[in-house]
Amino acid sequence: MTEIQDFRLTPETSVLVIVDLQERLMAAMPEGVRERTISSIGVLIAAAARFGIPTLATEQYPRGLGPTVSEIAGAVPDFAPIEKISFSCAGEEEFTNRLRALDRSRVILTGCETHVCCYQTALDLMASGFVVHAVADALCSRRKLNWRTGLSALERAGAIPTTTEQAVFDLLRVAGTEDFKALSRLIK
Repeated sequence: MTEIQDFRLTPETSVLVIVDLQERLMAAMPEGVRERTISSIGVLIAAAARFGIPTLATEQYPRGLGPTVSEIAGAVPDFAPIEKISFSCAGEEEFTNRLRALDRSRVILTGCETHVCCYQTALDLMASGFVVHAVADALCSRRKLNWRTGLSALERAGAIPTTTEQAVFDLLRVAGTEDFKALSRLIK
C-alpha cells in the first residue's frame, strides 16, 4: 500500500513567503499581471494576519530594483524585508535563519519572478524538507511563457500547485466561522 503524504496547509505549520515584489520588477510586469499578483498576495497577507501565520519577505538587490511595492509593504505587519543578492532566498543566511526559527514545515510561496528567484527558492526549500505551495495567481514573470514554464517546473520538482482561493480555503477548513466571513469577502 502506498503511503499518502499530508500536504495540507494549516495555520500552525505554514509561513507566507513573498519573494522580491519590488517596484522596478513590478513596473516591468504586464498591467493585468501586476494587479492580479498584488491583489492575490494582499488576500494571502490578510489570511496570514487573521491566522497568525508569519510572513517573510525578500528584496533582490534593492539599490537597483527598489523597495517592495507600497501596497505589500504597508499590508504586512512589522514589515522587515530580507535583502539578498542570491536568486534563491535560501542563499541568504538571514532568510534561512528566520525561516528555521519559525519551526514551520509548509511554505506558501508568492512573488516574482516565477521562473528565477521563486523557482530556485522552492527547489532549495524542498531539498531542505519543506513542503512548498506555489500560488499561481500570486506568482508572476514578465513574460507569460516564463511564468507558465516556471510553474510547470515547480510542479514537476514537487511543489504543490495552488491558487490564492485554494490556499485560503485549505487554511479555513469550514464555513460559518468568523474567519470564513472575514476572508470569503476578500475572494471574489
